[in-house]
Amino acid sequence: MPAAGFAVTSSSGVEFEAKITPVVIISCMMAASGGLMFGYDVGISGGVTSMPSFLEEFFPVVYKRTQQHVADDSNYCKYNNESLQLFTSSLYLAALIATFFASYTTRVLGRKKTMLIAGVFFIVGTILNAAAVNLLMLILGRISLGCGVGFANQAVPLFLSEIAPTRIRGALNILFQFDITVGILFANLINYGTSKIEGGWGWRVSLALAGIPALLLTIGALMVDDTPNSLIERGHLEEGKAGVKKIRGTENVEPEYLEILEASRIAQEVKHPFRNLKMRQNRPPLVIAIWLQIFQQFTGINAIMFYAPVLFNTLGFGNDASLYSAVITGAVNVLSTLVSIYFVDKIGRRMLLLEAGVQMFISQMIIAVVLGVKLQDNTNSMSHGLAIVVVVMVCSFVSSFAWSFGPLGWLIPSETFPLETRSAGQSVTVCVNMVFTFVIAQSFLSMLCYMKYGIFLFFSGWVVVMSLFVMFLLPETKGIPIEEMTDKVWKQHWFWKRYMTDVAEKGKASA
Repeated sequence: MPAAGFAVTSSSGVEFEAKITPVVIISCMMAASGGLMFGYDVGISGGVTSMPSFLEEFFPVVYKRTQQHVADDSNYCKYNNESLQLFTSSLYLAALIATFFASYTTRVLGRKKTMLIAGVFFIVGTILNAAAVNLLMLILGRISLGCGVGFANQAVPLFLSEIAPTRIRGALNILFQFDITVGILFANLINYGTSKIEGGWGWRVSLALAGIPALLLTIGALMVDDTPNSLIERGHLEEGKAGVKKIRGTENVEPEYLEILEASRIAQEVKHPFRNLKMRQNRPPLVIAIWLQIFQQFTGINAIMFYAPVLFNTLGFGNDASLYSAVITGAVNVLSTLVSIYFVDKIGRRMLLLEAGVQMFISQMIIAVVLGVKLQDNTNSMSHGLAIVVVVMVCSFVSSFAWSFGPLGWLIPSETFPLETRSAGQSVTVCVNMVFTFVIAQSFLSMLCYMKYGIFLFFSGWVVVMSLFVMFLLPETKGIPIEEMTDKVWKQHWFWKRYMTDVAEKGKASA
């Protein structure tokens, strides 16, 4: 699931003196609002696209199909519409493009102003969507929201990583993903409630309520100062030092200030970080970051989260039942993310990913078998027992993703890139994620139409591939300091060590 995470560890591995100050608390609230906004946008689209009044106004062709009682074989295709898919996917295409601009504003204007820009985009997008009178206005609203996602995903996690004390930095990294799942759950709950509103305008309420997290993010950005890292990076040294004292709640900040100063100096010496990514010794983290983003999308998770109500409706559930089932999966998503927060530093990244691979594969295979049997019955309804099986297996799938590829798809890249290419690596990670999120969002309903229950076989095949990748090519990074990644991870791995020859030769030369 599209989502962003970024962690920064001191190059010396020293934990500096720090208190939990009001600024840190406000930053946590901002993380919640930014994550909630992204999650809400992900979850809300699937709910409103299953509401008859919304379809009748903007997608009358799809509305007519949903009102027809047809054989189950055609039931898979009733939501197949390019414009309907564009309503969902346009957000992610806009986010992809906005990420390039956000990378520039985050560096030149600072984290604070970039978050303000994101807040403005969110507010404008919410107004356009809630007041939409035609499809163009609706799509423009989604594009504006997508720009907000692009700017927020670049600035908010970076702001958090630079504000948070070292001892809670990892927790805040996954907290952002957790907040996204909470946003999805809220969207499902709201969709379930607004679908009951008489008069056919409940979808407007669903879209308008996105304004709440948008306002929280904007107000939060106005309340805080920019990070010391950003101020020092832009040459405001005295302001940066004062900022360190303010966020840490202590006068003893000289060690941390000097570390930030040195990190800024090193980062500025790298004139072409994206070019450095192509160097041989940087290929292992780059390859892993790219493939983790591809795998994250090809688990099929976003297909389910985007279109959960539509999917359940397609499978024969009533409209109320489909929204209710989406609420259940949203709750499972939230609770299971907590599992990752608890276990990620106890049993390690690889174990969570491998266990999840087995669970996702079994869940999707059972769903495919159930739907295949139902399809042969040539009916337009699903028995109570089979419906329960489908919901349980979907929940099983969602839970396994939520403690594996969801948060770890972001966490692992953030802790494997070296300092000099970390920002560029993060940009590549976000861009690849948005590209494949767009691909899945734009194609899922068409794939569901043509592949029918086979779509779950398609995604389960990818789960096998990604599990093999984890087993043979993904090293364990639990408990290893970032500055020691090269020696303790890449040089020790049976495959990736061959790419560390440049590093070894460089070390000998300097000796």
